[in-house]
Amino acid sequence: MSPSIHIDRITQKRMSSHLRRAGRREIGGILFGEQLEPGKFRLVDFTVDEVTGGAAHFCRSPENHRGGLKSFYAKTGHDFQRYNYLGEWHSHPRFSVYPSTQDCQSMLDLVHSEEGISFAVLLIVRLDWFWVLKSSAVMFSCFGESEPVTIERL
Repeated sequence: MSPSIHIDRITQKRMSSHLRRAGRREIGGILFGEQLEPGKFRLVDFTVDEVTGGAAHFCRSPENHRGGLKSFYAKTGHDFQRYNYLGEWHSHPRFSVYPSTQDCQSMLDLVHSEEGISFAVLLIVRLDWFWVLKSSAVMFSCFGESEPVTIERL
């Protein structure tokens, strides 16, 4: 069974709002999740870097997201078994919602080089017609192949 992520309406609206403000510029950040069961997650929160993205490129600055990590872990009582870093996200306002070769390589580098990160999800999003949130997600693992993630909108 493929991994899945539940994304509630409030989170979708919040992300859409950031995408509308960014317009044709790529933005992104970190995803925080709750593990509901093995391979099944709920997107709990995300950070947003609306500064470093360009027209066709986004590279997250780790310094801009340290506070978000600390805040999330404090709010969840440092319960790393249940709540933890889930992965990365960014927008493709001018392209499809599927990861580029560069996106995939960045995620592979992340899971193979960061201590304590055995997998990470990459969520790519965009707005169609200014309101419709389109997305795709892929899970990258240091143990094997990447695999698509089912996105369940609640």
